[in-house]
Parts: sequence; C-alpha cells; structure tokens
Amino acid sequence: MSESAEVGTAAGAGPTDTDWAAALAAVRGLPADARVQLICHVNPDGDALGTMLGFGLGLRRLGVRQLRATFPGPPVLPEPFRWLPGLELLVGQDDAYPEPDLVICFDVASESRLGDLADRLDKAGTALVLDHHASNTRFGDLHLVDPHAAATSVVAQELLDRLGVPLDAEIATCFYVALSTDTGSFRFEATTPAVHRLAARLLATGIRPGDISRRIFDTRPFGAVRLFGEVMLRARLEPAAAAGRGLVWTYATREDLARHDQPAYVLEALIDSVRCTAEADVSCVVKQVDAAEWAVSLRSKGAVDVSAVAVALGGGGHRFAAGFTGRGTVDEVVDRIRGELAGALLPG
Repeated sequence: MSESAEVGTAAGAGPTDTDWAAALAAVRGLPADARVQLICHVNPDGDALGTMLGFGLGLRRLGVRQLRATFPGPPVLPEPFRWLPGLELLVGQDDAYPEPDLVICFDVASESRLGDLADRLDKAGTALVLDHHASNTRFGDLHLVDPHAAATSVVAQELLDRLGVPLDAEIATCFYVALSTDTGSFRFEATTPAVHRLAARLLATGIRPGDISRRIFDTRPFGAVRLFGEVMLRARLEPAAAAGRGLVWTYATREDLARHDQPAYVLEALIDSVRCTAEADVSCVVKQVDAAEWAVSLRSKGAVDVSAVAVALGGGGHRFAAGFTGRGTVDEVVDRIRGELAGALLPG
C-alpha cells in the first residue's frame, strides 16, 4: 500500500541513494535492442496493473521499443481495468520474453507471487524490483522497496522523475488508479500529505477523477450485486476475537460464483462491505480457489497488525491490509486466523 540510508534492506527502510543510482543505471544503460519484460503479481489489482502499465508507458517515452508486460496465470483482466492506457503492452505469460535483458517486477513481495514467471529472474540480465510491502523478501538483483509508500506507483513515479520522463495524462491515469486503489480512494492510514501532493500532480495533467473512481469503485454487474448480498448474509461477528477487538468474516465458494455467473475477481471488492462493521477491528473474506484452497483477505482498523497474521500463515502485506492462501475447510482456515489474532495486537 508506500517513503527511505545505506543499503535499503533493513526492515522499514526505503531505497538509498545507492539503490536509486543502481536502478537508474540499469535502465539508462539498456542497449537500443534491449528486451524489457515487466511483470506484476498474480491476480493483479489496481496498484500492480496501473503501476506496471504507467511505468511501461514511461519507458516507451524513453525510447524502449522491445517492451512487454504480463502477469502470471490466465490473461484475464478484471473489468474495472480493461480501459487503462497501455493495455497494448500486455501479453499472456506464455508470450513473455524467455530471456529478457531487464525484468522489472511491480508490487510483488516474493517470488511466489510470480507463479510460472519466476524463472525470468534467473534468465534475465538484471532483475529490478519496485514494491512497497514491508514483507518484501528482496528477491532479484536491484531493489526499490519503500514500506512507507502508499502504493508501488509512488516508487515508480519517483523513478520516472529521476529518469527525466515527463508526466502526461496516460501515465497519470494509470498511476492515479494505482494510488487511489491502494489508499482506498484516499481513506486509509497511508494517505499522507505526500500522497495528496502526488495526486495533485496527476490531476494537473487533466485526468478526470470522477470518471476514474466510478469505473474502478462504483461499477459492477447486477449478478455481482446479488452475489454480494448472498455472501453478506453469511457474515459472522465474533466480538471476543482478537482479545476483544472483534472479528467479522464471511466466505464465498466457486459454486456461488457459478450460480451468479461471475468471475472470481468481483470478490476482491467484497472486503470493503465487510470491514465497515462497527463492532469489529478485524475483517476477513475467505474466497474459494480450489476444493481445499482459499484466498484470504484481511483488514484492520488499527488495533491489529494483520500482516503479522498473514505472514504467520504463509502470506504477507501491510499492517492494516494483508492476505494469504489458506488450505483445508473454511472453518479450519478461520480457526487458524483466530489463533494468530491475539498475538498481533498493536501497542495502545
């Protein structure tokens, strides 16, 4: 969801001058015929996809011609992002450069989030990672990882600034989608004065924030509306969980999606409907991926570090927004979450 002294590898530290210099050299030193492969994480959200496409457009402005962007898994984009500038850069994972000169990863905290594309890290001449997750494992060769940045787009825009790429409406549209997505439309704790200053720069290019917000936050098929209603009826409130701070959770199955003829990505917005529960600090949505596999989204209002919960269960994220892949029955997955909550309380 992402601001920086010598090696930026200490927990909580951002990129150092040395890190920025290495990243700049990697991009500026590309030969004219260099193949550059951009990769974001599986099931891309607005920050991952918007940052990757916006940065790709910036590289085009620099004169990079052999440039492809992709993400692991089926090449299906969520409907809210199918209008973004730069979509012509996207290819399916099978069409990614097999041995690129430079790989740049966006919003990816660990190699596991690269799926079948993780092998490009070893096959590339250089692998550069742009991210804002405190749980980033520092995979790859070069790292611009800023755990204080509100979104990976903050890091990407600074790199474009240092490269001397002027900000235009197409790049700004992509970065605004990224920034507004990871700040919850500028409602989350990560919304700092610096975030608003960057948003002001993006808006100054002439983009229309109302249109963008309607497309990414306020538009969904009627089938998804019906699906949300059904899944919300299952929501359970556990006031005693998290040492009395409260937990609210629900789940959705593949059968639910099939019954309402909806793709899996529509469930990504469901957590926002659950997290508004006044009696619970922690909210959770458990989404079925396979027979005994579940994608889990966690949110906190400030009393619990849900990234600690997610990391303990094999995932990662931020203090107030995190996730992991759970296995077993839905009740077994939620029981493991309960077991970690009390140990993840924040001071105060």
